[in-house]
Amino acid sequence: MRARRESRGAGLDPNRSVSKGTKKFIKNALRLLPDKTYLKLRYRAVFKKPLNLKDPKTYNEKLNWMKLYDRDPRYNLLVDKYEVRAWVAEHIGQEHLIPCLGVWDRFDDIDFDKLPEQFVLKGTHDSGSVYICRDKSKIDRAALKKHFDAALRDNQYFGGREWAYKAVKGRIVAEEFMIDDSGVGLKDYKFFCFDGEVKAMFIATDRGVEGEDVKFDFFDKEFNHLPFRHGHENAKVTPKKPEGYEEMVALAEKLSAGLRHARVDLYNINGKIYFGEITFYHHCGFVPFEPQEWDDIFGSWINLT
Repeated sequence: MRARRESRGAGLDPNRSVSKGTKKFIKNALRLLPDKTYLKLRYRAVFKKPLNLKDPKTYNEKLNWMKLYDRDPRYNLLVDKYEVRAWVAEHIGQEHLIPCLGVWDRFDDIDFDKLPEQFVLKGTHDSGSVYICRDKSKIDRAALKKHFDAALRDNQYFGGREWAYKAVKGRIVAEEFMIDDSGVGLKDYKFFCFDGEVKAMFIATDRGVEGEDVKFDFFDKEFNHLPFRHGHENAKVTPKKPEGYEEMVALAEKLSAGLRHARVDLYNINGKIYFGEITFYHHCGFVPFEPQEWDDIFGSWINLT
């Protein structure tokens, strides 16, 4: 889930809480800004320097350039959590899809009696509305409805002007609840692909572990650990190369073939590889690398010509 930054109005006391109405006003006012203006302002706020769109060099600069100028119509389908399933089935096979239990336009259309005791609900149009049900009898329907009704009203495009999400129709999709026999939860394997070639990847660990922030460890294609941080700390114990790693690389490259740049997320569950999602704007293009030289290295892999 992308982190959301709270905006403050000019002249407000930073020690005084901002009212809900003021936050809503600021949010709506920001939505009126043209994409380029918004991106330049936010980029300067994060990186303390201007956003170079005329001759972008870094990874974050090029991601923001892509939001404005790369309007490949396939992107709209590939970021849709339901529509992307057809792309996955065509390029790597139906067997790599987590079984779908249903898709609905509204929360009220969901027939919970027909769902199994465990399942996962998520919005087709965003990255933060996931609900994992481990016991259907304990669902707070009213709270869950409020959660998804709010999610369906939201358009992820406005948060970072990620163009690919602008026209995605908000729906709710249910998928089978997947369990890894290791007992440590599902690990995300996220592959950075450039013109259909994996250049780097990272493993997210400690996700959902009480008292722990998620950890990100980056590796090159040959699974050599890379010496930088991006958004999160490295794990205390460096993750080991998973079984089936080479197959994951091959699948990620098939899924990203013909795309300028895409991050392809996969799961390796009990030795079987499943598709997670495709995204085009990792961290929304607003998270620094530490050290900064890796922003340049990743940027060199995106060909904008």
